[in-house]
Amino acid sequence: MRILHVITSLRTGGAEKLMVDLLPKLRELGNDVEILLFDGTITPFYDQLKSSGIQVNVLRVGGSVYNPANIFALRPYLKCFDIIHAHNTACQFYLAIAKKITGAKCEIITTEHSTSNRRRGHSFFKAVDSWMYHQYKKIICVSEIAAQNIRDYVGDSEIPIAVIPNGIDFKRFNCSDSDPIILTNFVNVHRAIMVAGFRYEKDHPTVIKAFSMLPADFHLFLVGDGARRSEYEGYVRELGCQGKIHFLGVRSDVPSLLKASDVVIMSSHREGLSLSNLEGMASGRPFVASDVDGLHEIVDGYGLLFPHEDAQALADIILKLSKDRVYAEQIATKCQERAKLFDVGLMALKYMNVYKEL
Repeated sequence: MRILHVITSLRTGGAEKLMVDLLPKLRELGNDVEILLFDGTITPFYDQLKSSGIQVNVLRVGGSVYNPANIFALRPYLKCFDIIHAHNTACQFYLAIAKKITGAKCEIITTEHSTSNRRRGHSFFKAVDSWMYHQYKKIICVSEIAAQNIRDYVGDSEIPIAVIPNGIDFKRFNCSDSDPIILTNFVNVHRAIMVAGFRYEKDHPTVIKAFSMLPADFHLFLVGDGARRSEYEGYVRELGCQGKIHFLGVRSDVPSLLKASDVVIMSSHREGLSLSNLEGMASGRPFVASDVDGLHEIVDGYGLLFPHEDAQALADIILKLSKDRVYAEQIATKCQERAKLFDVGLMALKYMNVYKEL
């Protein structure tokens, strides 16, 4: 099959990371696979995908991904592929419109990566979103709760959904070496890490506040970037903990950074099925997460959960892990066993079954 994945960009994010891992696997299964970006800004994910041999097509570099001209720019691609697979809101809307106005014969599907979004809080978007979702031959959801939320939102229990959890390259995160710079520069301290974009869905303030409550030898490394970074840097200064909280930006060596840490954290308001979550669980380090939709289902019974936005509870968990290494190792082992079930190779086979069905 000729398969095209369409996404807004290859900046930091779970959907973007999924493209880097999934598309080469789909090609290994005998398909002609390409990707189309609304914004072709060069990023580490962009370079990774190019180096893997995947053809990267670009509509433009920079600018708004909601530019209506993207609808017309999509039309030539509808003639060249058997399956076109959309990710992220702008791509979902504009691909649906382009398919409708052209009457192209390709099949279009989409992945819903989160359990909810801010549009669902506004009545205006409900009818628009319902129309958009019904244009797709199949909607892939990353969890059962994400699937149920869409059914409830559009008021249609029969809308065509397939649940396929996200996957990771388990071996890459499980077998990586520890980052030598972190180990050399931060000796005799307890090192924690959170890998997440600085955007609304993530809850960086809670983890920052938790570390302001911990002793001076507890350090936090924040990997990622985004619109709210300067806001969070200001919050760190406000709490007076600049010396123990480190902003590392976007990194391509996340596996070695995870290995150099003592604990991996995901503080969030909501998730679909977080790749950073699974990567952290695969790393061989204890994983701690907010008890919210999308994290609870994966972490409960394996890693550790703390109540949503409860900085004190998070600080208490981190302190306990630092004092009881046997307990920490037990949690890490259970996390690894859980992460093995979500290898990207298994996910690619499930995607292929959907494509073949269509």
